[in-house]
Amino acid sequence: MNQDINILFVEDDYNLGFVVQDQLKGEGYNVHFATDGVEGLKKFNDEKIHMCIFDVMMPKKDGLTLAKDVRKVDTNVPILFLTAKNQTEDKIEGFKAGGDDYLTKPFSTEEFLLRVKAILKRVDLIEAEEVQTVFDLGTIVFDSENYVLKIKGEDDKKLTKKEAKILLLLVQNLDKVLPRDVVLNAVWGQDDYFVGRSLDVFITKLRKYLKPEPKVAINNIHGVGFKLTIES
Repeated sequence: MNQDINILFVEDDYNLGFVVQDQLKGEGYNVHFATDGVEGLKKFNDEKIHMCIFDVMMPKKDGLTLAKDVRKVDTNVPILFLTAKNQTEDKIEGFKAGGDDYLTKPFSTEEFLLRVKAILKRVDLIEAEEVQTVFDLGTIVFDSENYVLKIKGEDDKKLTKKEAKILLLLVQNLDKVLPRDVVLNAVWGQDDYFVGRSLDVFITKLRKYLKPEPKVAINNIHGVGFKLTIES
């Protein structure tokens, strides 16, 4: 069973990183390793991750900020923080950022692996729930798993991975404002000016694809983000 579980491990200490990777792989887990928060967020967006293990103090993007970015797009994936800090206020900040557990360095291999297993029991419950992958957008059917739009009277439209991910975020937030920074971090792993321009191009493409169904609209909410609406 463990071989089907993907763990994202982000730690800037190479030595500790390799040791912990070996421990996790020894238990049969698939480990996706990154050495800073920016790289970690990209890996999270590219893979189906079942658990995150984040160091708190890291370059480019610290573990707390990384956890907050992850929580914007996934409220269920468990997050375990590893840190040299042992102050109560630091632990509180970790939980506020979306962490599920907190392990202070140095730690024993046995305790670490037991905590991972305990947390993953909750993942099993989450993964057992049926996840919706097909959505009706008026007369258009969106198959998010296969990146396809099925449009009545037309050939199926194959989407790119980024197009499908943006549309899925919009669908999951139907009739709600979806902030630009959430989309940018979820799809590109960053929210600077250049990827912001790319997002606008992708939104334009999605509007074109959805044009055959006039009841569906992707609205710009100026200075905030986008809202997907479907007329009843």
